[in-house]
Amino acid sequence: MAPESTAVYVYGIVPADVEPESHATGVDDCEVAVVRHGEIAALVSPLESDRPLGTPEDLTAHEKLLDGSAAVSPVLPLRFGAVMTDTDAVENELLEANEEEFRAALVELEGRVQFVIRGRYVEDAIFRELLDENAEAARLKDEIRDKPEDATRDMRIALGELINQAIEAKRTEDTSKVVSELEKLEAMVNQRAPSHEEDAVHLAVLIESARQAELEDMLRQLISDWEGRVELDLLGPMAAYDFVTKRAPEG
Repeated sequence: MAPESTAVYVYGIVPADVEPESHATGVDDCEVAVVRHGEIAALVSPLESDRPLGTPEDLTAHEKLLDGSAAVSPVLPLRFGAVMTDTDAVENELLEANEEEFRAALVELEGRVQFVIRGRYVEDAIFRELLDENAEAARLKDEIRDKPEDATRDMRIALGELINQAIEAKRTEDTSKVVSELEKLEAMVNQRAPSHEEDAVHLAVLIESARQAELEDMLRQLISDWEGRVELDLLGPMAAYDFVTKRAPEG
């Protein structure tokens, strides 16, 4: 049962003809509703006014609803934690106040979804590659072999710096290769910051839904070309968080 409250949690903006699935739920497993204004609408659910947000379950519910909606309709995500006082505020302060911007954004998103491409170097493979290409790193590696850590501290630090610099250069090169391939698919690309020191690629991609198979084929070819030096994952489809996420006005 939905909690009795005047607060409204807002997930995202969709075309006005969208109807939530009968089983769709959001934060606190509350039923999702639609607040409409003209040609646009907001996906919302009730929320206890004094209920704090921020748990992993809250974020999961937020993303699950948006990603499910993006699979069937253009959806403009609002940032996690968007709460307004009531449905009138949603219609007047959010939808009416931003009607032209939201409508234009939904047109841009029509038929497109986001994916995230994440690649991480295989440690043994990239380490061998770096030592083969960098004589100084190879020399330092030989120097410290079988010697006490305390006696080789400076050399270990120097080797670590060389490896980090080399991985950064590899990341730049490999990311550029992936971006070049994505451009052939007419995709929009946003580069994300590395989530790990051995990340090879971390990209958000906005692409036509109909080209998902081509995207998957491209990644399979890259995996083959890289011959076990990079592990690649494709996440999605999902809502276009990296391209059009908006913050709702406080209400």
